[in-house]
Amino acid sequence: MISRKITLAHGSGGVETEEIVNSLIVTKVPAKLKKVLDGIGLDELDDGATISLDGTYVVTTTDSYTVNPPFFPGGDIGSLAASGTINDLLMMGAKPLALMDAIIVAEGFDINDLEKIVSSFISIIRENKVALIGGDFKTIPREDFNGIIISTMGIGISKRPIVDSSLKPGDKIIITGYIGDHGATILALQQGIELSKTSLKSDVKALTDLMIPLIEKYGEYIHAARDPTRGGLAMVLNNWAKSSKSLIVVEEESIPIRDEVIAYSEMLGIDPLSLASEGVAVIGIEGSVAEEALSFIRKLGFKEANIIGEVKSGERYSNIVLYKTAIGGTRILEPPRGEIVPRIC
Repeated sequence: MISRKITLAHGSGGVETEEIVNSLIVTKVPAKLKKVLDGIGLDELDDGATISLDGTYVVTTTDSYTVNPPFFPGGDIGSLAASGTINDLLMMGAKPLALMDAIIVAEGFDINDLEKIVSSFISIIRENKVALIGGDFKTIPREDFNGIIISTMGIGISKRPIVDSSLKPGDKIIITGYIGDHGATILALQQGIELSKTSLKSDVKALTDLMIPLIEKYGEYIHAARDPTRGGLAMVLNNWAKSSKSLIVVEEESIPIRDEVIAYSEMLGIDPLSLASEGVAVIGIEGSVAEEALSFIRKLGFKEANIIGEVKSGERYSNIVLYKTAIGGTRILEPPRGEIVPRIC
């Protein structure tokens, strides 16, 4: 019998992650146990799950954060965990209400560093008026583990959850800022590249100030929303094409990417479209209001937001993403595979 082992690729958010989640969990859970009370669950594999209660949806999400290094330009694992969990609720169309956390640290971890991380976590929830209602704390012997892991659960409410499989032909794809900043920053640090003389830093932030007003004004027109974390923009778009059984076409020249991110990606052999962003939303919105919504997003302070593509009928080609290059060519944008950036978020 051939021995099978978990690799770092299984946790990178790309094809391998999707395959192992499906083979180990999704395919083995009976259909009637994949959701509760007509809500959203394993049947959708979205950013969270919902439970319907008398016309209001309770939205939940869970995540684990293990980033190396735990402190980086633009933030730390504490701000990353709080922002990421809040953002997952927002991408489901929910108003975030509360978080729970479980912190696991190695024996010998510096208490001053832990205090900074927890302070960052609390600072984010305070700024976004989200409660911390419980959690857990554990340590592991230093010979078994080195570092810190933060696991979270988020709770929110929504009148109209955003379900990514609702994407339809004619929808436009909006991205709200530069992509790949977080991934490029962590990758560069892991490779020993000095960033103090550059402007490159993680974009980690909670998107409450963007998503709440956007949902209030355009919620009925938003058919998909996702923050492009592990697997980056490439994985989000491929997931959407697959779940909506459609064809998505995006244009290279419309996608905002910093020159530094492109330079580091080329130097390190990584596609920037596969790099994580931690302060960006990808929105699938009805085409008739896309330009108006884009103007609204920019007025909220997201100046680099842009329409990067559109959804087309999948009658001839479905479940794929086409990428129109700046030089006029077209290629299939594949979902990322392999070890993109280990311990990134």
